[in-house]
Amino acid sequence: MKKFHILGVLVIGVAIGVILVSLKNTSTYADFNEAMQSPDKEFHVVGKLDKLASQIYEPKVNPDQFLFSMIDNKGVIKHVVLHKSKPQDFEKSEQIVLIGKMKGDDFHANDILMKCPSKYSDGKPQIN
Repeated sequence: MKKFHILGVLVIGVAIGVILVSLKNTSTYADFNEAMQSPDKEFHVVGKLDKLASQIYEPKVNPDQFLFSMIDNKGVIKHVVLHKSKPQDFEKSEQIVLIGKMKGDDFHANDILMKCPSKYSDGKPQIN
């Protein structure tokens, strides 16, 4: 075989390896029940803030821990431990996407995405 062919086979092998590793590390969308069934796997859980439950954020004690409760799209309520500071305008969010894993009965999130209400409706600014 020529050196060019050997190099081509190596490049293809490396590309296949990179694809397999990236597929293994991807997380999927789920609800809390699915996340409980696979506690070692990372999931995206979509839901809404449980506004009746308390929220605990003590930046002087631990600035990278925020505790709250969320209701997933199937109505299951779980306590959430967010390993980041409390997001700005958190209470105003319409929808929350948590990225993390279940540990016991709590969902431990590494990241959070929030859908906040739009400032505009029908092209006109809303006045607060």
